[in-house]
Amino acid sequence: MRVMAAGLLALALAGAAWAGSRAPVLDAPRGEKCVEDAATMRRSHMDFLRHQRDETVHRGIRGARHSLAGCVECHANAKDGAVLGSPSHFCQGCHAYAAVKLDCFECHASRTRAAQAGRQARSP
Repeated sequence: MRVMAAGLLALALAGAAWAGSRAPVLDAPRGEKCVEDAATMRRSHMDFLRHQRDETVHRGIRGARHSLAGCVECHANAKDGAVLGSPSHFCQGCHAYAAVKLDCFECHASRTRAAQAGRQARSP
């Protein structure tokens, strides 16, 4: 009986903690409007990116509506031009909040082209 009561208490506390969690405060996007509405992007951005990956890799189609580079250009932090680096950086903050592994940037650039060029210019 005590084990059951302890289990119920743990579930109640976990539920209360989850219900009280707030959405992350993320960097504001640079563009006026996203390529899709926010609800669609939250739900399906990975599907869009996967489809665009296939179009790029298999058909050579670049610069389309749902490109990862386009996302980075719009959602990068204004100070450092990156989508990773702190909980307020767009991709890192959202993926941490959703507890989803973020592995795009193991291969792809997490900074805007301008930020990448600035880093290269400062390197010895």
